[in-house]
Amino acid sequence: MADSDYAEFSIAHDRLYTLDHLWMQILDEDKDEGTTSIKIGLSEFLMAEFGEVIQVVLARPRDDSDFEIEADSGLSEDDEEEKTPKSETMGGQVDTDELLITVTTRYDGEFDRMLINAPIACTIVELNGHVEDNPDLVNEDAYGDAWCVIVKTFSDDFDEDQFMDKDEYLVMLNELP
Repeated sequence: MADSDYAEFSIAHDRLYTLDHLWMQILDEDKDEGTTSIKIGLSEFLMAEFGEVIQVVLARPRDDSDFEIEADSGLSEDDEEEKTPKSETMGGQVDTDELLITVTTRYDGEFDRMLINAPIACTIVELNGHVEDNPDLVNEDAYGDAWCVIVKTFSDDFDEDQFMDKDEYLVMLNELP
């Protein structure tokens, strides 16, 4: 964005944030299993900085027996492969260096593709196919219905302190060039 440009965006107060502009909302901590369920989505800052989201592609587990897709994408596998390289994860497990979400944005006629890795080692539990079918959801309701994935991680591996709360995220955004 040019120096004279500015954009308005909101930051949800009940989320944690990553340097890649993902938000994370803790849904459940299962003490018996020792796991934490987390909903992950894209922050509104991503749209303010990089433009309108025009495509979202979520990682697909090779073994899909343990997760749900909220909505069918409506594309054949051939169609999807033509649009974006397919991201498959082994058995739904994703490590921190593995692709979780691919986002394509448009700003002033320019297109940008971002490959966003998982912020934590986790197992994909549910994909929100609605954001793949209708990426405008992300532009309209980033902190609501436009969540991307629900994951489960071992509580011992998940440390909330390694992520930013709303205040820390705002400080980080103010320090960006």
